[in-house]
Amino acid sequence: MPDVRPAAVAGLFYPRDAPSLARDVDRFLAAAPPDDAPEPRQPKALVVPHAGYPYSGPVAASAYARLRPFAGRIRRVVLLGPAHRVPVRGLALSGARFWATPLGAVEQDMDLVDTLCDLPHAARFDGAHENEHSLEVQLPFLLRVLGPFQLVAGLVGALTPGEAARALDAGWNGTETLIVISTDLSHFLDYAHAVAQDGMTARAIEALSPSGIGADAACGHAPLGGLLAAARHRHMEIERLDLRNSGDTAGSRDRVVGYGAWALHEPEGEA
Repeated sequence: MPDVRPAAVAGLFYPRDAPSLARDVDRFLAAAPPDDAPEPRQPKALVVPHAGYPYSGPVAASAYARLRPFAGRIRRVVLLGPAHRVPVRGLALSGARFWATPLGAVEQDMDLVDTLCDLPHAARFDGAHENEHSLEVQLPFLLRVLGPFQLVAGLVGALTPGEAARALDAGWNGTETLIVISTDLSHFLDYAHAVAQDGMTARAIEALSPSGIGADAACGHAPLGGLLAAARHRHMEIERLDLRNSGDTAGSRDRVVGYGAWALHEPEGEA
């Protein structure tokens, strides 16, 4: 089992150079729409995209900007997403003690990793993490808004929403723990069809309805379904922060990828 998981997509999905990376992330965060609530509420969970930064960075930043007031409170992030390169059954956890990034290393909470590995369908599987981007691209954003934190990194394969929700329940904890689900939406439709399909997916997400989200609607539908099932059970509130696609950010409109960002809040008095 590796002690350090190297940064696999630095220089591809985001800059390898630390000053350039910090500058890019800060620029995305500065451009994010402000939270106009009278009192900022700490999100318990975020849903964010995971493409190259020129494409999905502005959408991801709309969610991560909401964390700034809570940098001293959030000390652990349970980060789940899909595997794009290696088939995964169940929940594949990283066994690395540290995840390297150009902005510094992030330590894993190995005690919580051990707890999750006791669940059915969960195991350490570092091979699935070696070249995967869906989790790695979130770390520079998290470091810039939170500072140091502990990580639990998991890739979710063929789990039902209920099974994925049970894994999230095991890592839920209190206000010191943030849940982040990494997923893109539709893939490679033309602009008009993508807008229509992503709109339907967004409505299912906002209804906390995992059954309304198929594999063709969101690559991270399995971890996303788990979060929605847990949120429904916990009577959480969900807020749409952004919904766009690569045709709106940095790409052509003939074949686009959809991106959305949401924040989920526990009921008042239960956070």
